[in-house]
Amino acid sequence: MARRTKKVGLTGRFQSRYGLSIRKRVKNIEEVERAYHICPSCGHKKVKRISTAIWQCRKCGTKFAGGSYVPRTDMGRIVDRVLKGEMSLEESPEKTLENIEGEET
Repeated sequence: MARRTKKVGLTGRFQSRYGLSIRKRVKNIEEVERAYHICPSCGHKKVKRISTAIWQCRKCGTKFAGGSYVPRTDMGRIVDRVLKGEMSLEESPEKTLENIEGEET
C-alpha cells in the first residue's frame, strides 16, 4: 500500500479542510515540536516535549520549562545574551517606547 501522507506529513489528518497555507504552517510547527532538541544540561540531542512548555531530556532526565513549541524561543535567546553581558541593552533588537521618544527629540 502506498504512503498517503508523503507530501502532507502530519497534516494528512486534516484532508482537504482548512486551506493549504494553514496546513503548511501547522506542518512546520508540528515537525519542529516533535523533533529531538539539544539538552541545555548534557548537550545530547534527546530533549522531547512532555506537555505545553514542559521539556525533558531522555538522556539525563532534566526537566525544564521552555517555549510552547520549541525549548528555547528567539526572545529567550536574546534575554540570555543580555543577561550574560554579550549584548548591551542598546544593541537589543527591541526598542522601548522611551528609547524611540528619546531619539526623536
